[in-house]
Amino acid sequence: MSKQSPFAREEVMEAYLDSLLKEPETPEDVTARTAKLLEQASQQMTESALTHVDELKTETDSTSADPQTVIAEKVTAFIETEKVEVSEDEAASAIEPQVESQNETALSDANKTKIPLKDTLGFRFQALFFEVAGLTLAVPLTTLGGIHQIEKIGPLFGKPDWFMGVMLHREAKLNVVDSAKWVMPEKYDENLAQSLNYRYLIMLGESVWGLASEKLVNTVNLTSDDVKWRESTGKRPWLAGMVKEKMCALIDVEELISMLNKGLGSNDQTP
Repeated sequence: MSKQSPFAREEVMEAYLDSLLKEPETPEDVTARTAKLLEQASQQMTESALTHVDELKTETDSTSADPQTVIAEKVTAFIETEKVEVSEDEAASAIEPQVESQNETALSDANKTKIPLKDTLGFRFQALFFEVAGLTLAVPLTTLGGIHQIEKIGPLFGKPDWFMGVMLHREAKLNVVDSAKWVMPEKYDENLAQSLNYRYLIMLGESVWGLASEKLVNTVNLTSDDVKWRESTGKRPWLAGMVKEKMCALIDVEELISMLNKGLGSNDQTP
């Protein structure tokens, strides 16, 4: 974890994540709250990092491979397995008679309504944990599109300040998001910017959007009960909830992609 991280203590991180799950505050309230959190964090900068980092060390001590590489390979293998299963299901359905009644069509239209992430994941699911400026974020593996090492990024003019630019990967052009600036703009300053060391690009679903990450922490098995789910709707739809014991934000990838496509920041109100 970066020495300049504003999240040196778990209780400080918990307070910050709890505040995100609540209704947006006025600019004055955000400034005051941020100042208080930063003051608390600055007094404990030398304390140990999150406990799940130790879990990762235990898991990877038995291998000489780079822990980051091990995690990336595990995620890639999972994604490839999911793609194979989906392809088999599609092939099976393609040979079945495709007869739709009016009732079935109406049901299909009804299913287009947004389903909460909690209901789509099931009770047990896996998530990738990664770090950005001392804040740990989690993404369900079923909503990941892959992990790439960050290479040369070409900036584009006329884009939001959180848009770092475009990275070429094989024949694809990937949009790179400055995750720290997007997720916590109220904490982003010159010191934080200088301390960032983005190494990985966490791809979101089948989109061209990727979140810049400093560190891959681990892949973790979770249950629905492990998450403090966001209760209100319409505010910060990208934040599905908080993984309680791990003190990290769980991302709703579908909502995040929608916001990025519209050029919205994390605190912007969706139309």
